[in-house]
Amino acid sequence: MDTARAARLMIVTTLCAGLAACGNTASRSGGEEPSILTAADERPSARVTRIQDVLRNSENPNQTVGVNKYLWNASLEVLNFLPVQTIDPFTGVIQTGYGTPPGGGRSYRATIQISDPALDARSLRLSLQGPGGGAVEPGTVRAVEDAILTRARQLRLRDGRL
Repeated sequence: MDTARAARLMIVTTLCAGLAACGNTASRSGGEEPSILTAADERPSARVTRIQDVLRNSENPNQTVGVNKYLWNASLEVLNFLPVQTIDPFTGVIQTGYGTPPGGGRSYRATIQISDPALDARSLRLSLQGPGGGAVEPGTVRAVEDAILTRARQLRLRDGRL
């Protein structure tokens, strides 16, 4: 057997084993679904999330994800000079690495949280840090917030959703 065929066979076998592991064990055993609780968390109301729950399309994504798309895209556009390190659209958090703005001499990093689906200033939280975790002037933070909000409104107008 050549190595390419052996590699394909190994990939197919691994994928089948992974798919089989995602099966519902409750239907096979005839009992209730097993609960995954630690000794410290013995509450019967603890929610267990399985991969099927995440991938199932039974809920409307506009109701489960509380992030305003215009604020999200505007944040990425306005702070495009900063390298993105972590992005999580489900919690609305964008974390960047250090970068220097065009025409600026000081480097910054940012953490943005979009906490509400409304296009509103209260939905946007911005934290800027200088090198070594140094403080950034409140006026600079306010100017970046204003730029993000302005760009978000422009994106919304461009889509024609007044």
